[in-house]
Amino acid sequence: RDGETVEETAILSPLAWAVEHRAEVEVVATTSALLDALLVDIAAAIAGDRTLGGAVEWVQPGAPSFDDAEAEGAAAARAASVPVTLSFTVAGSPLA
Repeated sequence: RDGETVEETAILSPLAWAVEHRAEVEVVATTSALLDALLVDIAAAIAGDRTLGGAVEWVQPGAPSFDDAEAEGAAAARAASVPVTLSFTVAGSPLA
């Protein structure tokens, strides 16, 4: 999920904004074992590159929340939602 900006802090001289944005990574799997494996892979990918290839300054995943996912005519599945905090700085305006 795209998420939302939770904090914008002005940094003066030169003007820049430190932005903290919170997004969600949603994962659905047919078994708990597969869901666990996917969550481990997500954590490893984030730990392997905390800057997402230079797109942000720091990425921090949070603890996942779990739920049962049901769709009409489909087998029951497990779902997890992982909050991910993205920290970065933009010059001039928080809209940049």
